[in-house]
Amino acid sequence: MRTSFLAAVIAAGLISSAAIAQSLGEKTGVNPLLGITPKTEDFIKEAAINDMLEIAAAKIAQEKGNADEKKFAEQMITDHEKTSSELKQLVPPGFKSALPTSLDGDSQKDLNKLRDAKAEDFANDYDQMQVDAHQEAVLLFERYARGGDDPRLKDLAGKTLPELQHHLQMAQQLEKSHK
Repeated sequence: MRTSFLAAVIAAGLISSAAIAQSLGEKTGVNPLLGITPKTEDFIKEAAINDMLEIAAAKIAQEKGNADEKKFAEQMITDHEKTSSELKQLVPPGFKSALPTSLDGDSQKDLNKLRDAKAEDFANDYDQMQVDAHQEAVLLFERYARGGDDPRLKDLAGKTLPELQHHLQMAQQLEKSHK
């Protein structure tokens, strides 16, 4: 009897934990840690912000970065402009309002830090930012490709994932080359 009561308590705890995680946004970090599929609205918002941040950061890197960072930045602009365009075309009509028109507060802070970085700090700041951003993007796209609600966006996530994984590898290599 005691064992079945304990099992019921554990099951209730797991169910309530999943319910709490479902109600939390992507920015909390809980959903990625638990591997929970993002809601379509959250996927659209986070993917669009990621593209905007990558493009804006790359433009700064083209001005302030070294040769490797400039080459990487050029690739980021090309690839993220492409995925941004594809995302906008595939957003279902009921989710158009999920498309942000500007960066969120955290992303803007990261961009400002990068813009204000001293020349000697830029490489470390940019390289680390790229690793972090691409790790987050890979997790987001993996989870949506695996369990997303919208078939067209799910397909986009699956097709874009290898490119993001490649970007992550490139960013990690960039980071290693400057340490």
